[in-house]
Amino acid sequence: MDFHLPSLVTVFTLFLLFGVSLNVGRARGKYKIEAPATTGHPKFELAYRVQMNTVESSVAFLPALWLFAWYVSATWAGVLGAIWLAGRLWYAFAYCEDAKKRGGGFGLSILAFATLAIGAFVAIIRQMV
Repeated sequence: MDFHLPSLVTVFTLFLLFGVSLNVGRARGKYKIEAPATTGHPKFELAYRVQMNTVESSVAFLPALWLFAWYVSATWAGVLGAIWLAGRLWYAFAYCEDAKKRGGGFGLSILAFATLAIGAFVAIIRQMV
């Protein structure tokens, strides 16, 4: 099986995680929020929430991506993973602008995640029975 696409999605997910971490560091400096504080200027708090939400989402996304790739299709895992990434980027940029604008990106990423997780679950059960 060719796992190049889910592998690329995994690398881009790492880049996304690194990017949102850098953004929090930038916001710390810009708004003078000293570590370990996680509150202060509202724009810093938005950047921090984007980072935490992205970490939380990635923890569930990555296993779903790889289980789907293994049990269903590596190609479709890559496509769905790219959709998840697009949703998370949309979410991150929208959330940093205004938390109320995060819905579209969240919806797209949760749809891709649900497809990966449910698809992997169904395929695993089918192979077991």
